[in-house]
This record gives sequence, C-alpha cells and structure tokens, in this order.
Amino acid sequence: MTLRPSHEADLPAITEIYAHYVLHSTATFELEPPGIAEMAHRRDVILERRLPFYVLDASGTIAGYAYATMYRPRAGYRFTVEDSIYIHRGHGGKGYGKLLLEAVIRDCEAAGYRQMIAVIGGSDNAASIGLHRSLGFEPAGMLRGAGYKFDRWVDSVFMQRQLGAGTAARPVEVEL
Repeated sequence: MTLRPSHEADLPAITEIYAHYVLHSTATFELEPPGIAEMAHRRDVILERRLPFYVLDASGTIAGYAYATMYRPRAGYRFTVEDSIYIHRGHGGKGYGKLLLEAVIRDCEAAGYRQMIAVIGGSDNAASIGLHRSLGFEPAGMLRGAGYKFDRWVDSVFMQRQLGAGTAARPVEVEL
C-alpha cells in the first residue's frame, strides 16, 4: 500500500471511483458523473493552488483518493480549506480514508491553512462523520434538506477542524 500524490495516469481510476459515489450515494450532490476531462480539470485547479491531492495505491489499483480545495473563493476565506475523500467500493472499512485524510491535514497545516471544513452529504453518513470526528473535527452545523437526490431531501453536515495555531494567532499569508 502506497500513499502518494496523484498522477495524471490515476485519472481513469479516480473518475471511476467518483462515478460510483455520484450514481449510488449522497456523498456528493452531483447527479451525472463527470468524465475524465472534467476530473482532470478539477485536479489541475487543486494542484495549481498547491493543495494536496493524494491517492492510495494498492499494488497498482487505486483504493481511494483525497484532496483539499479552497472552502470559498472570497479572499476572507483564504486560510480555510475543505476536504474530500472517496474510497473505492471494494476497499471500504480498512482505514484508508483515515490515512488519506491525515496526509491532507498534514499538508494543509504545513502550508499555513488554519481551518478545515468537511461538508458531508447526508446526516446518515455515519462512516464519514465518524472518520472526521476521529481526526479532531467537531460538528459545526447542518443544513437540513439542502440537497435533493434519489427522490429525497438530503442534509448537509458541516464539521470543522482547526489547523496549526487555528485562530490563536495572526496567520501568515498563504501563498496561492
């Protein structure tokens, strides 16, 4: 098992993993799976901002991936990032999400970010809520029925984790 930065060659596997979540879960509110070109664009935007995008390589098979994006585009949010984690359906429950998220947290802290937000699709998503809680995220609120997927209203759960000194000291400008 190798945790490493994603490569362009990983995009077919990343796209396939994400498509499963789009089609079969409320982890994302997208309704149509994006193609490889769109996923490549999304990855490029993340890497251009010098944010982490990791994969977990299990002997040549991508078992999962995780990354951070800017939480919001407004300048006042420049010290806050949002995490995303997706595990291949055949590799759930093995602790891979924790390995990936730990790496994303570490890199974001080292880069000077101060807050990480998790926006979790579905208040019934116990696995994601539990994973985030295990790494120090705390509940920060819920938007009830914010999304509509699979003929039902779905909540968005917000969790938050302080990075580094958090709000205890003035931040050093993050290089974007």
